[in-house]
Amino acid sequence: MKQRLSLLLILSIIMIFTAACGSQEKASGSAKGKDSEDIVVKHQLGESKVKKNPKKVVIMDLGTLDTLDKFGLEDSIAGVPQQNLPVYLETYKDKEYKNIGSLKEPDFEAINEIKPDLIIISGRQQDLYDKFEEIAPTIFMGIDNKNFMKSFEGNVHTLAKIFGKEEQAEKELAAIESTVADIKKKAEENHAKALITLTAGGKVTAFGPESRFGLIHDVLGIHSAADKIEADPTHGQNISMEFIAETNPDILYVIDRDAAVGEGNNAKKVIENQLVKKTKAYTNDKIVYLDPGYWYLSGGGLVSVSEMMKEAQKGIE
Repeated sequence: MKQRLSLLLILSIIMIFTAACGSQEKASGSAKGKDSEDIVVKHQLGESKVKKNPKKVVIMDLGTLDTLDKFGLEDSIAGVPQQNLPVYLETYKDKEYKNIGSLKEPDFEAINEIKPDLIIISGRQQDLYDKFEEIAPTIFMGIDNKNFMKSFEGNVHTLAKIFGKEEQAEKELAAIESTVADIKKKAEENHAKALITLTAGGKVTAFGPESRFGLIHDVLGIHSAADKIEADPTHGQNISMEFIAETNPDILYVIDRDAAVGEGNNAKKVIENQLVKKTKAYTNDKIVYLDPGYWYLSGGGLVSVSEMMKEAQKGIE
C-alpha cells in the first residue's frame, strides 16, 4: 500500500513539474513572438516593415528622440547626431550612444557599424532616404506645418505602437490638448496680434500661418500681426526693422538660430534697436525669446511641443 502511495506521489510531482515547464515555455514563446512581430508603417516617403520593440534604433529626428526619451526608451537608442543636440537632450552626448554626424550630414559609416533595427528620419534628411533604407528599415517622422497637431499626434501614435507605449502616449497627448484648449481660450479673450521672427547672422526673417513656426497662429489661435507673409514656409520671409516697426505687433516672438547652432546668443542685440523699441511689443514687455532648442532643432516631440506651448503662452499672459 505504501509503495503504491509513493508511486502515485512521484507521478503527481512529475505531472506538476511538466505542466509548469510547459506553461513557462508557452509564456516565453508568446513573449518572443510579441517582440518579433512586424508592423507595417506607412509614411510620407513610403512604407516600411518594422519589428516590434526594436533594440537598436538610430534617430536623425530630434523630436522623435525627445518622445522616446519621454517614453523611457533610452536603452533602445543606439545612435544620434550629437553635433546638434539641444541642451535638454545633452544626455545623449554620452559615449554609450554612437555619434552619427549632424542633422544635415549623417555619418553613414557610423550608422552601418551600429547595424540598427530601425532608422528614423525627418525633413532635414528626406533626400537621403534611399541611402538609409539600404542599411535598415527607415521611417519618416516629419511634421506637416499645415496640419501640425494631426501629424505630430500621428507620429507619437506610430512610435507608441512600435514600442508598446500606447497608454502613456494617450495620457501625454491628452495633457497637451488640454494646454492647447486653455491657450486658445486666452487668445480669444486677449485679441493680441503677434509677429514670429527668426534671427540669423544679423538678419531677420518672419513666419506666418502654415509655416515652420505657424502653430502659434494655427493651433493656439494667436492672431497674426502681418496680413500676409510672402515666404517659403520653412525659411521665412526676409524683413527689415522698418517692417517690424510698421507691423507694430502686440507680441514679438523671436527665435535665435545662432544660439541653436552654437554661434552665440545674438537675437536680443539684433532685435532691440531704436525702431523696434517703438513697438507695442517692446513697450509692453511682450518680446518673447523662444528656446531655439525646442523651436529650431526639435519641435515635434512630446517634450518640445509641450514646452513650446508654454513658451507661446507667455505672449498672452
